[in-house]
Amino acid sequence: MTMVTEKDINEQIAWAKINTDVLKSMENPRPAYWVTLAVCIAMVACAVLAEYIQYTVGMGTADLNNPHMWDMYIAAFVFWIGMSHSGTLLSAILHLIHADWRKPIYRFAEAMTTFSLLTAGIFPMIHLGRVWNLYWVLPYVSDRGIWPNFRSPLVWDAFAITTYLTASMLFLFVGMIPDLAICRDNTTGWRKKLYGILALGWVGSDRQWRHFRKIYLLMACFLIPLAVSVHSIVSADFAMSIMPGWHITSFPPYFVAGALYSGCAAIITLFVLLRYFFRFEDYMTLPIMEKTAKLTFAIAMVWTYLNLIEFASVWYGHDVYNKELLIAKATGAYAWIFWTMLFCGSVLPFALAFRKLRRHMPTMFVVSLFLNLGMFFERWMIVAPTLSMSHEPHQWDIMYGSIVEWAIVFGSFGWFGMLFLVFVKVFPSVSMYEVKEMVFHRKRSAGEEDLARMTDHAKPVTQTTGGGGA
Repeated sequence: MTMVTEKDINEQIAWAKINTDVLKSMENPRPAYWVTLAVCIAMVACAVLAEYIQYTVGMGTADLNNPHMWDMYIAAFVFWIGMSHSGTLLSAILHLIHADWRKPIYRFAEAMTTFSLLTAGIFPMIHLGRVWNLYWVLPYVSDRGIWPNFRSPLVWDAFAITTYLTASMLFLFVGMIPDLAICRDNTTGWRKKLYGILALGWVGSDRQWRHFRKIYLLMACFLIPLAVSVHSIVSADFAMSIMPGWHITSFPPYFVAGALYSGCAAIITLFVLLRYFFRFEDYMTLPIMEKTAKLTFAIAMVWTYLNLIEFASVWYGHDVYNKELLIAKATGAYAWIFWTMLFCGSVLPFALAFRKLRRHMPTMFVVSLFLNLGMFFERWMIVAPTLSMSHEPHQWDIMYGSIVEWAIVFGSFGWFGMLFLVFVKVFPSVSMYEVKEMVFHRKRSAGEEDLARMTDHAKPVTQTTGGGGA
């Protein structure tokens, strides 16, 4: 018979508190949660009204014409695809390098990936106009010849994004299985039935944990190259054209860095919100915020470096069209967006270099919002100036987007927020079993250090000290 020590009892109490805190957060968030959810629903309603107007009147209400075929919609599409990368990619990388500080936050970061992709997928449907013909954009071979050129980057987009969405959802779901079993055993009613189905019969046996660890590690290894390739393929939509400002070889790493940048900024925003909504101060701690902010700052510097490379290659190159476009970005109709992008994306991140600011949640929340504003402007500056000032002057046209376009893009943020807030209300946004592992390892490390310290004190003194005494 195994003897239960006082230490075991204390660990069980601590672990039970983790379960209680996370499960209670799903039942009783702060009132600000409901206010934010109501605002997101109102934003979605605004977008639905704008889409209804565009559907009944026509695509002309979005000011889409020649040469502005996409503009705001494709800028928003690239923005949401980029935001999706940081969650799963960073979660997978930090899992492989055994960074324990990721454990309280990786769950909502992975959920952010899934809902960002679902938001991005709306824009091809909206731009299609006839939304009931959605199946036309799906990449399958048919006698209708919808995808006649499988060398087109648009086809790669469809395959890559569909694959990434499927893999990300599986990665999120597999990582939740142990927590779903905890929820199943501690809830009643419809929640118990739901968690019972999704837990897939998990009982926490040694065999189940062994297979779980293997499949989770395998999926993490698979997702890292997949995430990098997806946004590289999105960059190919632009880089493989001959349009000025797009035909640039540094676009793949530039897009990946921008994706990680916007994703990290979004993680900071959601970190602050969840920490307040669900009273997660004991789990989403200031040291974790500091590490996330440092990572964001490092990625911001990489993004800034790639920007400078692009500017220098264009300025010292021999492509007259690219150089004229760069000057137009800095001095023309889009100059205020260009300089705002550089300030938010390259100057403002230096606030993250100061420890006092990194540990101040309201400041971090505001800074993260401005970082993502800069990244949205960056996507806009990729798309709009090139279409406004291409090779043929008779097609030059400045466009800022119609109110219908802005309403739909505005509503996409509400759509993302609504999906995310519903998810964290129904499913645990903090990984309970991973936090328990982190606590256990810290206690064991502290115990080993105490034991080593006691052992050192118990060692006899064999060396002489001072001036020759024995």
